[in-house]
Amino acid sequence: MDPIRAARDVHEVVLATGRGEVPPDRLLGALASLRSLREQLTGWEPELIAAARSEGVSWAALAPALGVASRQAAERRFLRLRPSATGETTGEARVDAERDRRAGDRAVADWARRNSAVLRQLAGQVNALEDLDGAARADADRLGAALGGDDVTSLLPPLAAVRGHLGRDHAGLADRLGAIEDHADMVRRDATGHRRDRAT
Repeated sequence: MDPIRAARDVHEVVLATGRGEVPPDRLLGALASLRSLREQLTGWEPELIAAARSEGVSWAALAPALGVASRQAAERRFLRLRPSATGETTGEARVDAERDRRAGDRAVADWARRNSAVLRQLAGQVNALEDLDGAARADADRLGAALGGDDVTSLLPPLAAVRGHLGRDHAGLADRLGAIEDHADMVRRDATGHRRDRAT
């Protein structure tokens, strides 16, 4: 559907209703077109907001353009409209899921920074293994690249990926990586639970 033409047609019907010149089938057609337009426009809004954010526009600057009073309300509107990647079906569920994810990410990042020496030591041990090949080597190389960075949380995904490639020859190291992964998951779950408790 061409949205400009559809909007023009709907507008013509609206104007004609004041003159009593619109048959029921045309009114029903206009209502169906209006519903389709509304759905299309609703889909455009989060795309435009995401594009503005990627260009550095702040939530505070977006708020008046979206007709809301604060940066928090602007972000909440975006989260309510944005399609969910994790299956939430309502706007409020999407807001809650995003807040859960952020709370979990913050908690895991704090925990990783407090345990950076352990994580870097494990990453160094994995990166020093010489009997890895194929996908295992590629994951170890990604781990090595992350090890050279400042953000210790970037070590967690490649550590988890390498763990799946370690066989009986490196069972002890695999167990340690598993314990790290399990603990990070527990930290994330606890942070999510605490956020929900505070929200109720």
